[in-house]
Amino acid sequence: MQQKDVVIGIDGGGTNTRAIAADIHGNILACSIKGSASIYRESSVQANVQSAITEVISQGGIKESRVIGIAAGIAGFDSPEDLEWVAPLTAVPGLACPRWHVNDALIAHYGAHLARPGIIAIAGTGSILIAINEEGRYLRNYDFHHYAASAARLLGYEAVFEVLAGLTDFSDERLVARMLAHWEVTSVEELYSLASGGFDADRKARDRHFGRFAPVVTKEAELGSSASIRVCSRAIRQMITGVELLGAAFREPTVPVAFIGSVAGSRYFQDKLRDGLKAAPNKLYKMVTPQLPPAAGAILYALEQAGRPVTDEVIRRLQPGGLLLDKALE
Repeated sequence: MQQKDVVIGIDGGGTNTRAIAADIHGNILACSIKGSASIYRESSVQANVQSAITEVISQGGIKESRVIGIAAGIAGFDSPEDLEWVAPLTAVPGLACPRWHVNDALIAHYGAHLARPGIIAIAGTGSILIAINEEGRYLRNYDFHHYAASAARLLGYEAVFEVLAGLTDFSDERLVARMLAHWEVTSVEELYSLASGGFDADRKARDRHFGRFAPVVTKEAELGSSASIRVCSRAIRQMITGVELLGAAFREPTVPVAFIGSVAGSRYFQDKLRDGLKAAPNKLYKMVTPQLPPAAGAILYALEQAGRPVTDEVIRRLQPGGLLLDKALE
C-alpha cells in the first residue's frame, strides 16, 4: 500500500501564489510560485492555484495517492459565502484528499507564531489583523468591523489625494516628482485631469498601479516628506488600534505581535509601529520576527489538521535557508 506522507501548503496572499510540498517530517520536496489566488486581483486564480499544486507534485516526483491533504490560505476568503469561489481553487482533477481552506492571514499566523498565541498584522497587498489567544480563540479585526487602511494601494491613493488637494510643502518635492513619473505625466495639473477621469476603468489594474507606488510613500516618509508622513501615520494609528483591540482578548499581560507584508515590513512602519506599541497603555506588546513564511505555516496547519505531530525538528526543517524554500520566498 502506498504510504500517505505528503502535505501541500498554499500561501494565496499577496500578488503571488506560493505552494510547498513537504513530507510529514518537514522535509521540503518542491516549491512553486504562480499568479495571485485572490479573485479580487485576477481572473485566472483557479488556473494559478491548480498549476502551483500540480507543479509541486510533478517536481517533487510525488504520487497523488501519497498526499494527506492540502491547506490553502486564500486572500479574500472572509466569509462562508466565499467558499463558493475558494473551494474550486484546489480541486485538482485526480487528487483525492482533504482540502482545508482558510484566510491567508491564518496560515501567516501559524508561520509567525508556530500555532502559539499571538497577534499578526498584515499590511501589504491587503490589510488584516488576526489573533489567537491563550484559549485558542481566533479573532480578526474584521469581526469588530474594524479595518486598518494600510494596504499598499491605499497608501498610494492617499498620497495622490494629498498632492491633488494641494496639501504639500517643500518637503514633498521629491514625492511629487516621483508621483508624476509613476503616472507618466508632466505636471500636477495633468495628474489631476487623469484622476478626475478615474485613472483607469479597470479597477484591478488601477489598484495594482497604486499599490506599486506604496514603497515610494514609505521611503519618502522616512526622508521627511510631510504628506507621506501624514498618510503613513494615519495607517499606523489604525494598525495600532487594531492590535490593541485584539490584545484585549488576551489574559496574559505580554502579547507577541508580528508584522507581515511589504508595507508593514518597511523601515518607516517598523520604527513607528515599535514606538506606538511601546506607548500602548493596556498590554506589553513584544514585536517578534515571524518564525516561518506563510507557505510553511500552511504546512504546519495541514499537519495539525491531519493529526500529525509538529515537532521542533519539523519546524527546523521548514525554516528558510534551504534552496527550495528560499526559491518560494523570492
